[in-house]
Amino acid sequence: MFEEMTPTEFSGLRQNGELWQLIDVREPWEVETASVAGASCIPMAEIVHRLDELDRSKPIAVLCHSGGRSARVAAFLCENGFDSVANISGGIDAWSQQIDPTIPRY
Repeated sequence: MFEEMTPTEFSGLRQNGELWQLIDVREPWEVETASVAGASCIPMAEIVHRLDELDRSKPIAVLCHSGGRSARVAAFLCENGFDSVANISGGIDAWSQQIDPTIPRY
């Protein structure tokens, strides 16, 4: 099962040097509107065909707009053998509010 993590918690892990993969499962137009530096964009509809792009040796955090799509993808990753998976609760919208107010809200 995946864990829920706030943007603040995830940002703290990154600042402490933990090497998490950040996967943004929103559509490309959404990523163009608002994005987090260092995130890889793999739209939710493509994740099933792009699992080989993910490093199974590193923990994965999944991000979307508000946390719904990313929770579904996080559950899918766990069902497919990924051990350390987290959902960024509140998504990019919460990230903008908690971490970086320069990221546009939409």
